[in-house]
Amino acid sequence: MLRALELVEVGPAPALHLELGRRLNVMTGDNGLGKSFVLDVIWWALSGSWAGSPAWPLGGAKEPKITYRMDDGIGNTSSFRFESQEWSTAGARARAIVLFARADGSFALWDPARNLDPEDYKRPRGSGQISLYADSDSARRLSAYFFDPDEVMNGKLHQGKTICNGLIRDWVSWQEKKPETQGGRAFQHLCETLEQLSPNPQGGAETILAGKPVRLFVDDTREFPTIDTGYGEVPVIHASAGMRRIISLAYLIVWAWHEHVEASRLLKQEPVSELVFLVDEVENHLHPEWQRRIAPALLRVLAALAPSMDVQAHMTTHAPMVLASLEPHFDPERDKLFVFELEARAVALREVSWARFGDASRWLTSPAFNLHRARSIEAEQAIDDASALMRGEEPRRARTCEEVDRALHDTLADQDPFWPRWLAFVEERGT
Repeated sequence: MLRALELVEVGPAPALHLELGRRLNVMTGDNGLGKSFVLDVIWWALSGSWAGSPAWPLGGAKEPKITYRMDDGIGNTSSFRFESQEWSTAGARARAIVLFARADGSFALWDPARNLDPEDYKRPRGSGQISLYADSDSARRLSAYFFDPDEVMNGKLHQGKTICNGLIRDWVSWQEKKPETQGGRAFQHLCETLEQLSPNPQGGAETILAGKPVRLFVDDTREFPTIDTGYGEVPVIHASAGMRRIISLAYLIVWAWHEHVEASRLLKQEPVSELVFLVDEVENHLHPEWQRRIAPALLRVLAALAPSMDVQAHMTTHAPMVLASLEPHFDPERDKLFVFELEARAVALREVSWARFGDASRWLTSPAFNLHRARSIEAEQAIDDASALMRGEEPRRARTCEEVDRALHDTLADQDPFWPRWLAFVEERGT
């Protein structure tokens, strides 16, 4: 597990420092301030590879550095070598499974049983001492697994070997197996995971249920998995963007865990009991009904992989509904909330003390999002002008009382809590 991360002259700010929570770390803030970038660096620190483009120095006066510390005390500082245009050392290559769901629909997976030669467990980590042979194109094993959306569905090959069959083949194959077989157990696990991650689980109308496989194309002999939507069975490849992302995530969680267990059996070692989960924009493509379920559901699904599974999750979000959904589950002893802000033309990162705000609209005006009001811009302007009149000041938009009243009627709901104050003012003023 990662406990601390420090960036100097790299990324969106001259310096960023995070002391991370043991279980859940939630990051929010405006677009373009570095949330996704921090997830990329966390992935690098845990896997030793970059899921996208490598972090690049800002070009300031200080030496660019990335420093991390694991919960077992192991840490490292990597400096950027300008002469070779690369970082001096790789990340730690964690003993935990690391799964990264990126905002563009791609995924990355680090499995210590499959992505690192067992001999390397005997070598010390940190300070550049770990063997980096696995980064070579001719390596016996890949340094990590990277899947674009097409590879998640259709599978991935490496040097003539099948790394992953893909969702389409695995789903149908597992579904056809008897329940007591390995494939049958994987399918049961997939069904349970899909139900947990559904927008309305426990048998509701929107529970994601597996339908019957179906042949779709003349020139493709495969059968394709389907989901029962309540209004009919829809092939997975024709599902909505939100459905496909959650289905892909459910499949990769199940596939990654079952393949790790099988690899551990072949290596005659115990499966790991730690998993780090990174997800960028956890609410991506999801309806608010789904947004208020997805984060707690993911934590439950991952913790249930094994009886002693220890999970650390790093999530970014722009959705107040996601933060509202975490109120019953957030533990300040183990969890942290971070906000990225732009202050004086510089990116600042601060940890925000957790507080319950009760609903999504109050989260919008909380320090996490810092909106002045949870209304439209026009409604906010009308209330600002009305408030100025009530204070005896000139409205910023130089409106008369009648114009302000008309603007309020055009923008506020009939039951808006601002109305009693305004109506009392108008009655007292006699207009």
